[in-house]
Amino acid sequence: MDCFPENILIEILSYLSIRELLRSARVCKRWRQLVKDQRLWRNVDLSTWKGMTSRVLWVLLRQYLGRGLRYLRLRGLLLSARAGAFLSEPWLQTLSSKCPRLCRLTLLHTDLRGLRSCSLLPHTLQVLELRSCEVPPGFFTQNPPGSPELDGPKPAASKIHSKPPKSPSFSGISIETLVLDNVPSFTNQHLQSLSSWARLSRLELRELIRVTAAGLRACAPPGPQALARLRHLEMDTGNRQQMAALGLGEGWAGLEGLGLGGREVSPGLLCLSRLPDLRWLRLRNCRLTEMMVLRSCRTLKELHRLEFWQVEFVTEGRGGGEAEGGGEREEGEREREEPSENDPVPNLRRSLGTLLPKCSLLFTQCKVTENTD
Repeated sequence: MDCFPENILIEILSYLSIRELLRSARVCKRWRQLVKDQRLWRNVDLSTWKGMTSRVLWVLLRQYLGRGLRYLRLRGLLLSARAGAFLSEPWLQTLSSKCPRLCRLTLLHTDLRGLRSCSLLPHTLQVLELRSCEVPPGFFTQNPPGSPELDGPKPAASKIHSKPPKSPSFSGISIETLVLDNVPSFTNQHLQSLSSWARLSRLELRELIRVTAAGLRACAPPGPQALARLRHLEMDTGNRQQMAALGLGEGWAGLEGLGLGGREVSPGLLCLSRLPDLRWLRLRNCRLTEMMVLRSCRTLKELHRLEFWQVEFVTEGRGGGEAEGGGEREEGEREREEPSENDPVPNLRRSLGTLLPKCSLLFTQCKVTENTD
């Protein structure tokens, strides 16, 4: 192994998991220095580590995590019998100082109710994903309660406040993409508090049981609680009866991308005519008919891309009878219109091509079911 150059050894070590890297660091001093190379700590996934504790997080942060870290994925103790605190304010502060290039953070099964606000997260974050997490009532506020930013500068000691004015420019929240997946405590109040995020442009809401159409309607611009900078919105619910996508019926100026899934597809299709700036639309995990799609998209003349993901298209059965004079021409047309993997509904593609000439279509894992009734 001593004959290999350092860059080759680092390339070999990059195929190891985090636990295997830590074990490799015990081999010798040279291997320990190789394991500490920041090229091995750009994308760190700790979600598969079942024995993860706050003590292990401190060891990783003090000895290995550094300026090379770009993406961090953690699994908390929300569903664990050990419970207890997982992420602490001192650890997050140290993470911000030691990892100034961290731009994406994913938390799974993490109890965040011990944190005052998301402003305690690293200021360099651009993407935040919360999956099956618990959040406190004021977690998404602009500044944590009792913080100096919220209270404002004090009149005394002008020298003390001569340097900090640069940080409030982004108020500690520079997140551009927020993904919320199965966060039971997320409510309409949380959604409205996102209006203070100056850079939020993409929002994904999945399996949120307390977000209603009224809450989404209150966030539509213009308004004091509007998400004015939002350009991309995705909504997906599987078993919930509440259809929050109806809130789009009030209109949403500036919204360029929309993704609908599950039970949000049908109410969302009814509101497409109120989205004049829509350029990208994705429908997934639902049942549709050709007529539903054509009626909903007829007003979207500027739509550039339309995607169907895991969509079941319901078509009318051909039946046994044929009109006289059909001849060989109609039979040949039916042969050419047989569905394929990339084009399961050729009739729909042809109709959309005429209706939306600027739009490109994409079908992924779609299937066709014939209705013989």
